[in-house]
Amino acid sequence: MERWKKILVSDELNNAMSSIFAILIGLLFGFIILLISNPSQAVEGLIIILKGGFSTGGKGMGQVLYFATPLILTGLSVGFAFKTGLFNIGAAGQFIMGAFAAIYVGVKWTFLPAPLHWIIALAAAAVVGGLWALIPGLMKAYLNVHEVIATIMMNYIGMYSANYLVKLTVYDSMKTQSLNVANSCVLPKMGLDNIFYNSLGGGKDLSTVNCGIYIAAIIAIIMYIILNKTTFGYELKACGFNADASKYAGINEKRNIVLSMVIAGALAGLGGGLLYLSGASGRHIKVVDVLASEGFNGIPVALLGLSNPIGIIFSAVFISYITQGGNYLQRLNYAPEIIEMIIACIIYFSAFSLILRKIIPGILKHKEESRKGGKK
Repeated sequence: MERWKKILVSDELNNAMSSIFAILIGLLFGFIILLISNPSQAVEGLIIILKGGFSTGGKGMGQVLYFATPLILTGLSVGFAFKTGLFNIGAAGQFIMGAFAAIYVGVKWTFLPAPLHWIIALAAAAVVGGLWALIPGLMKAYLNVHEVIATIMMNYIGMYSANYLVKLTVYDSMKTQSLNVANSCVLPKMGLDNIFYNSLGGGKDLSTVNCGIYIAAIIAIIMYIILNKTTFGYELKACGFNADASKYAGINEKRNIVLSMVIAGALAGLGGGLLYLSGASGRHIKVVDVLASEGFNGIPVALLGLSNPIGIIFSAVFISYITQGGNYLQRLNYAPEIIEMIIACIIYFSAFSLILRKIIPGILKHKEESRKGGKK
């Protein structure tokens, strides 16, 4: 009995239960929206959402993993910074600058053979993303400029800089977007094309998923080890919990702030590289004045995953899963914004996770004290 009580009051279980609670409430709220919009097809619409990527078989689940890949990295970017006491709102700018770096290497550095070509392109994406986050990191550490303000401004600078650099270096004027990357720079499937596909006559209708999902999962595990199993990670989290106490303990607060932002930026930049080096000839940066949605979507992913790197993997896959289901809702003439409302509701209720995390241990503690008091 004591063993089960310890499990019930453990932080890991409480964290998981709070996220599950938020998901269930969000789905219930979504069902109410479906009822209001179109009562006759509300149940069918909810089933489509719950089926998610399974609605279109193996290819659909491959697409879930494909779109979850950048969300894992941007979620890690936001979550890593948050664990160290910083709020990185600049993942969108870091993401698109990393994407540009990857595309530039993919288009211009054709002298590199595969797999060296796409590996260097991803490394360039991470480096540029990290350098883009270095600026707000230095401003926070040495000028005490709040990172939220600095990173938001860097988002817009990054968006316009990427547009300018694309037009200057790798522009396809006929399509107002970046050029195709070389085949040697496209991420390989690594066997996933034999798993996630739909049979089409005598051939295969392949999904876009590639080895990026492997890379994202490995990076998440590395981040978990760094944060929880290393002295460096302990110092970063200590600065996040109490900067003054860390300073008096001999921890270099300014260095850790800068390193935290650089690592967060590198993660977001790598996410951009993983997304834009996919497909037959890579994705393309369109020269439009729109911030990358993947950067902002990393915020709810981190919140739902409670900034835990392993939890972020599952939350990213879940967000991608129901987003795919929401896309299929349009078959029932539902507005595509409905799934965004459901996701927003899930994130909103995840903010109440602290309530659930405190109620369960509190009830058990009260019962334990009452039991001990009764024995006396």
